[in-house]
Amino acid sequence: MVNAYSQAGVDVEAGYEVVARIRNHVERTSRAGVMGALGGFGGCFDLSSLNVREPILVSGTDGVGTKLLLAQASNIHDTIGIDCVAMCVNDIVAQGAQPLYFLDYIATGHTDPRRMEAVVAGVAEGCVQARCALIGGETAEMPGMYQPEEYDLAGFAVGVVEKSRLVTGAGIAPGDVLVGLPSSGVHSNGFSLVRKVITEWPKRAAELLEPTRIYVEAVLPLVEAGFLKGAAHITGGGFVENIPRMLPSGLGASIELGSWPIPPIFSELRERAEIPTLEMYEIFNMGIGMVLAFDPAQLSDALALLRDQGEAAYVIGAVTEVPAGASLLQFCGGPQ
Repeated sequence: MVNAYSQAGVDVEAGYEVVARIRNHVERTSRAGVMGALGGFGGCFDLSSLNVREPILVSGTDGVGTKLLLAQASNIHDTIGIDCVAMCVNDIVAQGAQPLYFLDYIATGHTDPRRMEAVVAGVAEGCVQARCALIGGETAEMPGMYQPEEYDLAGFAVGVVEKSRLVTGAGIAPGDVLVGLPSSGVHSNGFSLVRKVITEWPKRAAELLEPTRIYVEAVLPLVEAGFLKGAAHITGGGFVENIPRMLPSGLGASIELGSWPIPPIFSELRERAEIPTLEMYEIFNMGIGMVLAFDPAQLSDALALLRDQGEAAYVIGAVTEVPAGASLLQFCGGPQ
């Protein structure tokens, strides 16, 4: 039916079709605590269904950034939603929280039901990997703000952790060991530079669109065992900005270059753009997506638990005392 809203460029019928298309994807993510069905005004979750005595809710919100431009240019839309979920749930699991539910927001110039379904299918897959439910979201058609083929994607996640197991980093001490979990590539940060340096990026979209890894399955057993003292999700700002975020005042970190394998994409970016090696660690994750802090006495048990999860892990450095005014992060070892 043609009405005033459709004449203004908003296809209400397409919006209804999107809801119908994504229903099965949303149902894949159902878990204990989910209440109600898709289509309500708000998503509901029953916290009393969980066996948590002193629940602390941990929330996070993020987007995907200019990696979206690769998805749109290459017409590959079914993985970018995994990135969106990962950027949110990796932040909250870094504080020891089990992700409970996720909501997404998609803004577009024109609602193409097939494209929107592909995006939400990726979101649902990310939620399955993170063991959280997709309980709601919004698709906004805004032809005055976006071109017909353009869309933006953001998300919001909530997790829960027992108060006694909240990971704050407060107990980190000099001599604690830093362990890195490998990334799957660039993840979702630095793509403004990637697109500038790798000018043939449209031809390499499938490679560059490798989704951000989700670390929930690897990290939560460490929290439950009481091993994890601190965690840093290596996102925008790389090592330099994110590792100090988990450290108490007066402490820093020494990172041993050469202690983990670096994916070839980072060497290519460094050489093409002639970026100094250490500056790369201020921009990219350099092959490490999550850094974990452990007491040396518990290191072997923690590494064994990671192996049980099928997770590769590398001892990449240690926590140090830092004099006032000194750099919080030091790199040692050979060039990498």
